[in-house]
Amino acid sequence: MIIDVRTIEEWNSGHLASAQHLELQLVAGGIEQLVPDKSQQLYLYCRSGNRSGQAKTLVEAMGYTNVVNAGGVADAGALLNEAIVK
Repeated sequence: MIIDVRTIEEWNSGHLASAQHLELQLVAGGIEQLVPDKSQQLYLYCRSGNRSGQAKTLVEAMGYTNVVNAGGVADAGALLNEAIVK
């Protein structure tokens, strides 16, 4: 599962093709519905890696065990071999 934690404006300007959108401030309330299996592999990204790092810390505190901060959108695209789409 790939999750973009940026704002909706950033998401609309371009995101990874298979990513889900869940803004950073909504992660705590929405992650368990989006990803019920806490052992599922999660890749989080944002613009620079800062917000996805915050999200990683948050979801790990909630019991998720397989979380990767994939950095910024371009870094995540390269890491996951995913195209950026609008």
